[in-house]
Amino acid sequence: MLSTGPIDKGFARRSFEQAAPRYDEVAVLQREMADRMLERLEYMRLDPHLVLDLGAGTGYAIEGLQKRFPEARVLALDFALAMLRQVRGRGFPFSSASPVCADVEALPFADAAVDVIFSNATFQWCNDLEGTFAECLRVLRPGGLLMFTTFGPDTLWELRDAWARADGHSHVSLFVDMHDIGDALMRVRFADPVVDVERLTVTYEGVRDLMRDLKVLGAHNSTGERSRGLTGRGRLAAMEQAYEVHRRDGRLPASYEVVHGHAWAPEQLLPEQLLVEDGVAIPLSAIRRGMG
Repeated sequence: MLSTGPIDKGFARRSFEQAAPRYDEVAVLQREMADRMLERLEYMRLDPHLVLDLGAGTGYAIEGLQKRFPEARVLALDFALAMLRQVRGRGFPFSSASPVCADVEALPFADAAVDVIFSNATFQWCNDLEGTFAECLRVLRPGGLLMFTTFGPDTLWELRDAWARADGHSHVSLFVDMHDIGDALMRVRFADPVVDVERLTVTYEGVRDLMRDLKVLGAHNSTGERSRGLTGRGRLAAMEQAYEVHRRDGRLPASYEVVHGHAWAPEQLLPEQLLVEDGVAIPLSAIRRGMG
C-alpha cells in the first residue's frame, strides 16, 4: 500500500466543510493548476459521454470541462458536502453537472462507467494512493483517461523546515514522490503513464499570511502524527524567525512541487503480471514455465 498519510479523513473532511464558503477567496494556486490541466486536455483526442471531476471542491474546473467536452455530462465528486453546495451555487444545470458526495478511495460507480477522470490537487488526501488508482481504473471504460495533479514532497518545504527548527513536531502533511506515483500507476496496470513535475512559488509578506491562506483553504495538517495541543506564542515566534532565512526581495516564498500525471485504462487487460525493477512486465505464467 502506497500511503501519503496516515491522513485523519474525518479531520480533513471537517476542515474542508468549514473552509467551503471562503475557499475561492484564496485558491489561486489551485485554480492555476486546474487551468494548466485543462490546457493539457486540449492535446488529448477524446469524445467522452461521462466525465468525473474527482475532488471537485467548489467546482472551479467544471466550466472548463464543459467547454472542452460540450456533449458530456460532468459528475462533481467531493467528500465535503459543503463544497458541493458551492458547486450548486455556480448555477450549473443538474443535467450537465451532477454533485456526488463520496470518498475518492471508494468510488460509488459501476465498473467501466466513466470516460474521463479529472482530478486536481486531491490525491494527497488519500491514505492508499495505489488503491485509489485501482478504483479509478475500475470505473474507467477501456481507453478512458485519468488526468491528475497532486503535490510532491518538496511542497511547503520552507514551512516544514521552519517548524522543525522551532519545535520538531509534524505541522505539514507529507507527500509522495513523483517516481512512486508513476510506479503505483504501473502496478495497478494503467497503460502509458506519464508523470512530470513543475515547481510553483507563491510569495507572502509574512508567514502568518501563508498560514491564514492554508487555514481558509482547509489545508490543515491532517496527519495522525500532528500535534494535538495548542501552539504557544513562543513556538510560533520561533517558527516565524526560522522562516525568515528564506526571505528574498522582501517576500517569503512558499514552494509547491506540483506533480502532473495522466494514464489510460487499457483497451484490454493483460494477464496477471510481475513488475520487475527495470520496468518490464513479465507474465507470471512465463516465469512458472521457466522454473525447475
